[in-house]
Amino acid sequence: MKLLRAPSIFLAALLVFSGIVSSQEWAPLNRQPIFLTDTALLLTDGTVMMHEDLSPNWWRLTPDNTGSYLNGTWSPLASMPPDYGPNDFASAVLADGRALVEGGEHNLGGNNETPLGAIYDPTTNTWTNVNPPSGWSEIGDSPAVVLSDGTFMLGQRSSAATAFFNAKALTWTLKGTGKQDYSNEEGFNLLPDGTVLVVDTGKVPYAERYIPSLDKWISAGQTPQPLVDTYSEIGPGLLRPDGTTFYMGASSHTAIYTPPAQFTQRGKWKAGPDFPDGNGMGDMPAAVLPDGNVLCDTFRNGGFPLHFYIFDGSKFVKAAAPPGGFNPTAGHMLVLPTGQILFIQSDTFDVELYTAKGTYKSSWAPTVTSAPSTVIRGQTYPISGTQFNGLTAGANYGDDAQMATNYPLVRITNTSTGHVFYARTHDHSSMGVATGKKKVSSHFDVPPDMETGGSKLVVVANGIPSQPVAVNVQ
Repeated sequence: MKLLRAPSIFLAALLVFSGIVSSQEWAPLNRQPIFLTDTALLLTDGTVMMHEDLSPNWWRLTPDNTGSYLNGTWSPLASMPPDYGPNDFASAVLADGRALVEGGEHNLGGNNETPLGAIYDPTTNTWTNVNPPSGWSEIGDSPAVVLSDGTFMLGQRSSAATAFFNAKALTWTLKGTGKQDYSNEEGFNLLPDGTVLVVDTGKVPYAERYIPSLDKWISAGQTPQPLVDTYSEIGPGLLRPDGTTFYMGASSHTAIYTPPAQFTQRGKWKAGPDFPDGNGMGDMPAAVLPDGNVLCDTFRNGGFPLHFYIFDGSKFVKAAAPPGGFNPTAGHMLVLPTGQILFIQSDTFDVELYTAKGTYKSSWAPTVTSAPSTVIRGQTYPISGTQFNGLTAGANYGDDAQMATNYPLVRITNTSTGHVFYARTHDHSSMGVATGKKKVSSHFDVPPDMETGGSKLVVVANGIPSQPVAVNVQ
């Protein structure tokens, strides 16, 4: 749990440091938000929905007609029910394209953890109340993940119980046996075999995996070094394109998990490098860059300044810091369809873009095997291929926010004008990760106002596009 934070001041003066600016990989949005920022989610139409901290309000960031988020514009979305305005809540974009928000801390600025929840339908710009799982009087510091079959899975901070959401009926089922500790402050991580990995915060240094087909938790062994600090905090875990999961500790230690050949086995842990200078990542974000490296936001003893590092698979490399002001506790990260990282400095008016220097391997990209050659504006079409969900969740924070982007987006670029349009995707056949050669599919809605004529279509997952497919828009 984080303390309620006061807004920090945007320190534009830091831009004068010429040694940083000349090699800067960061850029502040040209149009900064007019509200205090919080968690952001990537909708399947390519826009970003961002929560206004401690309020029911949400806002939309829309890229310009060249696909630039740097030059994007803000507009208000529908607000959640007036009694629901948390921060640090569980969240996910579902397979049908709706966004689910559950629980949270400091609801409307109070010192509480609320059991409220709501689901957003982008086609109608409306929110619907979601009742909590039976018997749950609070949902805060709760991990969550969307399983491969599209089911939203939620942990409870005050028990070992897990709840599973029926998105059609808006109801919950309590199941999953054998978990060895409460889910307080933990983070759920989806693996390529469909199981869920968690490092325990209550039984350090143990780890567990949830096996959906068996509906039970099994041991995943022990981390080589403790990743949890004295406040039960832990950093995020992220699956990387090489199939390992990189866990970042609040204790300055890190660990790397290799899944087993048989899903009922434990898998193997090995120690990763320690963060430099005693830094750690309790309640901090990280994101997988297009080249497979991990951008980490770290701090020392919860204070100034924040330090950014890139984990390249074996060691940490110091990264430049954003040019704006720093919040002393945390921020959020979101992988955009451009491959850039949106960095939200929590409780501020400052949002930055990070552009990585490296690029992806061609084998990591989605492949389109079936798509229409002609589409009509306003109509819906199927599309299929491989690796539509990418090789990783994208970005993670842990218990207080989830920003996974392992779902396909369809981007259509008009050949004559170069203007970019996103066709809203929905009803994905899989919400897994690293699905390999398995055929997967989705549906996309051609925007009714998009330009007609010859165009190029790509499927994008976690900022990595497929090879373009020719399509004629009528």
